[in-house]
Amino acid sequence: MERQLAGRKILITGASGGIGMYLAIHVARRGGTPILAARSVDRLRIISHHVQQAFEVPCYWYEADLSNDADWKDVIDRICFEHGPIDALINNAGMAVFDYVSEAKWQDIDRMLAVNVKSLIRTTHQLLPRFLSRKQGHIINIASQAGKIATPKSSVYSASKHAVIGFTNALRMEVEKDGVYVTSVNLGPVRTNFFKSADPSGGYQKAVENMMLDPNKVGLTVVKQLFTQRREINLPAWMDSGSKAYQLAPGLVEHALKRQFNKK
Repeated sequence: MERQLAGRKILITGASGGIGMYLAIHVARRGGTPILAARSVDRLRIISHHVQQAFEVPCYWYEADLSNDADWKDVIDRICFEHGPIDALINNAGMAVFDYVSEAKWQDIDRMLAVNVKSLIRTTHQLLPRFLSRKQGHIINIASQAGKIATPKSSVYSASKHAVIGFTNALRMEVEKDGVYVTSVNLGPVRTNFFKSADPSGGYQKAVENMMLDPNKVGLTVVKQLFTQRREINLPAWMDSGSKAYQLAPGLVEHALKRQFNKK
């Protein structure tokens, strides 16, 4: 078993399943101590037990609703009090509801912005001074290719992930002289329960089934880059190439891929 992360404490949000669960597993496999935060207590208990049994490392968990800023702030304070210095933060929590803006419910919009953007900035804002004081640390923000290429029915989700990418890029430049690494992870569709809330009809998931990423492989890829100066992780590679083409000729790409963009 590789032990590159021995003694390192890694806070992972949205850790009750999907990518977050595999992030915890791969951190533990490398000897690190995962600290998990999510809403689902039952899932967190199961994951924590599995990690501790399989890899013989501590795995802590905290019930947290990241859409509630005051409550989430209190949980972060508790984590810092109980565990001392955190070595890395993986802002993985995220959610979506795909809908046209004209038909969207305000509570869905509000929750997307609260979970995807505000909670991510909140966690970073509270932990960053601790990283800076120690002249070390790594912040990894799970964004999305949707933050680079917006499509119909994902207006708010794309806006939230665009905000994450912008925040990440600026933060990286702010702290690069202080020994703190900052990485954005821009993903295409991943085979998780994400789409149960994003698109309950199942139509979009069916349309992109053949191109979905494996959450286990995503988790492994991200964990391998902990404590490195990797600027971005873009998956899949072909979608990254598409986003670069979109930056150069957005109108042309929108016209050429109109049918694909309207699969939701």
